[in-house]
Amino acid sequence: MRRRLLLSALIAMAAAPAWAQAPRGPLVLAAASLQEAFDAAASAWARKGHPRPILSYAASSALARQVQAGARADLFASADRAWMDVVAKAGRIVPGTRADIAGNRLVVVAARGTAERLTLRTLGRVLSRGPVAMADPAGVPAGRYGQAALTRLGAWAQVAPHVVRAENVRAALALVERGAAPYGIVYATDARASGRVRIAGVFPTGSHPPIRYPIARLTGGSAEAEGFRRFLLSREGVAILTRHGFTRPR
Repeated sequence: MRRRLLLSALIAMAAAPAWAQAPRGPLVLAAASLQEAFDAAASAWARKGHPRPILSYAASSALARQVQAGARADLFASADRAWMDVVAKAGRIVPGTRADIAGNRLVVVAARGTAERLTLRTLGRVLSRGPVAMADPAGVPAGRYGQAALTRLGAWAQVAPHVVRAENVRAALALVERGAAPYGIVYATDARASGRVRIAGVFPTGSHPPIRYPIARLTGGSAEAEGFRRFLLSREGVAILTRHGFTRPR
């Protein structure tokens, strides 16, 4: 009888799915522009013997609304402070865990093989030819930064009618990569991650609000996520973000 029970237990263990046997890593909701850097950080964390974090990327606006509506996750990393504020007001942030982890630059990209270089003098005139791909300024951080920069430079009224609004910054980048738009407004890290576009112009840092990426633990999540959050803020984590083109938050 004991042999039969032992055999039954071994069969049940063998039949159990892999995810039921292995500990689950923290679920991280992160801005689309963080993809390569966070993938690398998650791999580095896993090499230290921790369960690899599960990463879900989308526009900060979409992720924040999900969290606000009660979605369960362990960490949230936004591309701006405004959407993190929304999550905080919803009571979803664990006190004392919010911190800025990175900064970025805003650039204009064009398909490789094009030669025109944009200056502050020509930017409005060239982009007004359209179409210009950018994340939706109505809510997505990259789009908000882009609209602020063009407004500050006196070019938004010219460019706005020709804007192709994308659901996130990576979708805007893809439109330029596929040739659907000759120009796009994205982060410098997005341009760096693509082998199919080039930087045609860089917006002055003073033309838009500082680009900051805050991260925080979410209420109802696993306390084990704190280790990965601290890793991202550590010297090693900052080095990974820097290697992928992010700057220190200003």
